[in-house]
Amino acid sequence: MADQEVTEFLDRDAFRAALEQAIKGREAKNAPFSTAWANGELQRHHFARWAENHFHYVGPFADYLGYIYANTPATATDAKDFLLQNMYEEELADVRHTDLLIRFAEAAGTTRERVMDIDNCTAVTKGLQGWCYAVSFREHFAVATAALVVGLESQVPSIYRRQYPVLLEKYGFSEEEAEFFDLHITSDEVHGERGYQIVLDHADTVELQQRCLQLVRHGADMRFSYTKALYDTYVAPELQPA
Repeated sequence: MADQEVTEFLDRDAFRAALEQAIKGREAKNAPFSTAWANGELQRHHFARWAENHFHYVGPFADYLGYIYANTPATATDAKDFLLQNMYEEELADVRHTDLLIRFAEAAGTTRERVMDIDNCTAVTKGLQGWCYAVSFREHFAVATAALVVGLESQVPSIYRRQYPVLLEKYGFSEEEAEFFDLHITSDEVHGERGYQIVLDHADTVELQQRCLQLVRHGADMRFSYTKALYDTYVAPELQPA
């Protein structure tokens, strides 16, 4: 898989294709934990461990977006409006997304207290959270949007479309217990596309385009590694012969 180097400014179509290509081969939907989930090979306690980790990745998502918002100039009203709307949906809409995640976690057999305790997640999860904070705080707003919205968030619908049906049909969760997944199939499809448009509009130099592609690759690598670590930590040891 060759990583594209930008040597001259790409038009919108070419840049969009390059952003999409930067994720290919790194999709978290193909990580072992995702595959085992979609194939019905996990058990309920694995979902509890997933939730205890996932909270510390997505729980601060409004914080990440807030840092990007602070770095976005007043002239980029489209980006500022998107970031505010995304934060609103995370924290102030009908129900907080993290509350839906905790509802699922409790149905899987863990507790709110365990979910909120960062000591119950892997070192890779902690690294993903730290990377998200660093990128959102330090990078140009178009680059940070590329990393977090294109590289990470835009992958969610393709992951959850495979995982949500089996939660109901194979693993026996109710629609209410699994609402977190159903909600994000639609909301993150919208967020992902708006994120693409912001990056296409505001990465207006060769250097910004190159940095966006690099950070999209990094983001996809981070999400794949985070998901793989869940399998390596919680599933694989149970498969070893006694």
